[in-house]
Amino acid sequence: MKIQTEYYGEIEYQKEDLVFFTDGLFGFPDLKNYLPLYLNENDDSVILFQSVEQPEIAFVTMNPMYLSPDYTPDLTPEELSYLSVSDSGDLSYYVVCVVKDDYLENTVNLKCPLAINPQTRVGMQLILEGSPYGFHHKLGSFPALTDSRKGV
Repeated sequence: MKIQTEYYGEIEYQKEDLVFFTDGLFGFPDLKNYLPLYLNENDDSVILFQSVEQPEIAFVTMNPMYLSPDYTPDLTPEELSYLSVSDSGDLSYYVVCVVKDDYLENTVNLKCPLAINPQTRVGMQLILEGSPYGFHHKLGSFPALTDSRKGV
């Protein structure tokens, strides 16, 4: 299969490359199949989730562990069952970025991560009830990012 993307041009992919979100993502319930596109091969710190059903839709996401190594989403037993795991540590997590004109204003949503079972490639977007995480965390507020720029 092929898809024409805005940022990567034409890309060939197989069905098994896709991540399937049964309920879609918030605001996009009808778009269920996404092709993860890595900015750097073998580096999951930033991934573009490209809709294959509507190619003009793509979400910039980040692995929250690079931002906050102690990020620990607490999933309900129902969410774990839905994703076919018994432990939340068996899942991969990504947080959606809101990209602004001024990159210093870019934010990530730690409250509503994408949780993906890497074995089945099924995912869901969660709302972490009762968590300390918020909807809008500025990227510049993470020591892991600001510390890495020191001395440059």
